[in-house]
Amino acid sequence: MGLFSRKKIQSVDTMVNGANLVTLTKPQSLVAEQFRTIKTNITFMGVDHPIKALAFTSSNISEGKSTVTANVGVTWAQDNKRVLMVDADLRRPTMHSTFDLDNRQGLTTLLMDQEHVINSQDVIQATEVPNLDVLTVGPVPPNATGLLNSQRMRDLVATFEQMYDVVIIDVPPILEVNDTQVLSSMLDGVVLVVRSGVTQKVAVKRAVEMLNISKANLLGYVMNDVASGDDDGYGYGYGYGYGYGSVEPED
Repeated sequence: MGLFSRKKIQSVDTMVNGANLVTLTKPQSLVAEQFRTIKTNITFMGVDHPIKALAFTSSNISEGKSTVTANVGVTWAQDNKRVLMVDADLRRPTMHSTFDLDNRQGLTTLLMDQEHVINSQDVIQATEVPNLDVLTVGPVPPNATGLLNSQRMRDLVATFEQMYDVVIIDVPPILEVNDTQVLSSMLDGVVLVVRSGVTQKVAVKRAVEMLNISKANLLGYVMNDVASGDDDGYGYGYGYGYGYGSVEPED
């Protein structure tokens, strides 16, 4: 893979410890307010065609997509919407760590249940956040992409849309595996997370191209790890925007 010369930052902190839920721990902070703004902007984009199922992805690993996913999901739940968060990153799952949940059953359990014996409500877990449920990954099989690219997955997404106001899926980085391309066509929209100072322009361009090839509805981007004047101990802020032309990550 000579296309991207910069060495990838392969942090496992979020996998082990979960995402930092600043929207819960510091709801009055500038960072939490920016997450709420992201949620509001996405809601406005669905005035004519409601966005019920969406995903957050990134170009490569360790660019903050799982943290953005979790915090935006919390803001929707805080807005009295019934929210389901689905962890579909079968290689680097984080949702069970973030919300301290059992991961012995999850999405893969339902996908491998071809006879539809298992009720999804028996696998979905409630969190301590009112209105917010989570479907963890579950046991990771060797044929991960095959499971995601199935009619069963499409049926599950459609079922979840009937059960909840908002379904948010945490998918893998789009340049790492093709799972995200497979899933994006099943959803109402995809948001690209770009990490300031880390994500390269060529990676963003390639990510957008791949989403367009899969006919995904690219809603916009979230600029992550932007320097913030908010001294709340979180370490960085979030920018937000719509339209690829204004994305300016490093070369």
